[in-house]
Amino acid sequence: MDRFEWSDGKLKEGETVIKQQGGVKISDGPEKTNFENGLAQLTHSRLIWRSPQNQQSIVCLHLSLVLFVEEMSDGRGKSPKLVLHLQSPRANQPKGPVYSSQHTHIRLGFKEGGANDFNRCLSEVLARKVWEFAPVSRPANQPRKIHAGIVGIERNLEKQRKETDQNISKAFQDLDKLIGKAKEMVELSKKISTKIKDKQGEISEDETVKFKSYLLSLGINDPVTHETHGKGLKYHEELAKQLVAVLQEPIEENGGMMALTDVFCRVNRARGIELLSPDDLLDACKQFSRLRLPLRLRIFSSGVAVLESISKGEDEKVFEAATLLEEKTSLSADELAQLLGISVMLAKGRLLAAEEIGKACRDESVEGLRFYPNKFLEIAST
Repeated sequence: MDRFEWSDGKLKEGETVIKQQGGVKISDGPEKTNFENGLAQLTHSRLIWRSPQNQQSIVCLHLSLVLFVEEMSDGRGKSPKLVLHLQSPRANQPKGPVYSSQHTHIRLGFKEGGANDFNRCLSEVLARKVWEFAPVSRPANQPRKIHAGIVGIERNLEKQRKETDQNISKAFQDLDKLIGKAKEMVELSKKISTKIKDKQGEISEDETVKFKSYLLSLGINDPVTHETHGKGLKYHEELAKQLVAVLQEPIEENGGMMALTDVFCRVNRARGIELLSPDDLLDACKQFSRLRLPLRLRIFSSGVAVLESISKGEDEKVFEAATLLEEKTSLSADELAQLLGISVMLAKGRLLAAEEIGKACRDESVEGLRFYPNKFLEIAST
């Protein structure tokens, strides 16, 4: 109630009553007050309450202090209520019936009904916030600024549109600067790469290692693109060679296998603004075997596509998984991943590879996918 202020009941310039309802009482939070069975009037900017017995007892609440409204029912046979959650009082809050209150909401009780219609009108007014476009107080010698009405709203919208255009233009200017800086970084990485390769000047081994780490943070310093190698087979061959140079070490560190989706993300992150399409990546990976490169593309029967290292002896890893399967009698991809200290995706790929060569068979149930040693081969051999 400390947000209410005393009022003479007169409407301000441009203010009209939208909705009014009799038999309304005001509660300060859950506490009762003497403001009962009054007339509640809703305008575009205020909630006014008038006492039917005392014409001098008029209070008002500015709607800018209302955060939100919710309906409340105390139970069957009780009058419906609206709960108005309020902001903190303004610093220059005019005097009102209550100096200070510990509650941050008020309740409007509707003994004569009409709560739903009043709530609907109040919600619409709060959503429109017409008071933000109302005239502000000014010195007597200052010219009057008109902000109310459709014209004022259109002027504000036009002002916002101009500000938005300026912000967009500034953003594109910053983007141009960023692109220019990226080109400078690419040129810098090329110079560093050349310096390392040719060992020009006095560069120690420690400095070479540092330079290489800088290059890794910069990504691929000279990515293969359609502009440099066209769109034919030559492009995919050069791209395949570059993929091997970038991916061979992380794939071997990852246990000899990496999902193609992870490859796509890793390569594009390294290429910077020269992004690679999924089709070009797949076509380049298909060139590994023909070019006798140390990586190969493998697609399991489940549809999972991976890149695997040939030099890592992946076949031995598959037989290792099959041996563990015999020892444990059954394994899931999660369990194999824990035993070998590899990713679940890689573990699943090895179990699927063991299944392809007849060393494992699967069981799919509500508990998930589980693999068992292939006993059918033993029965067939006997």
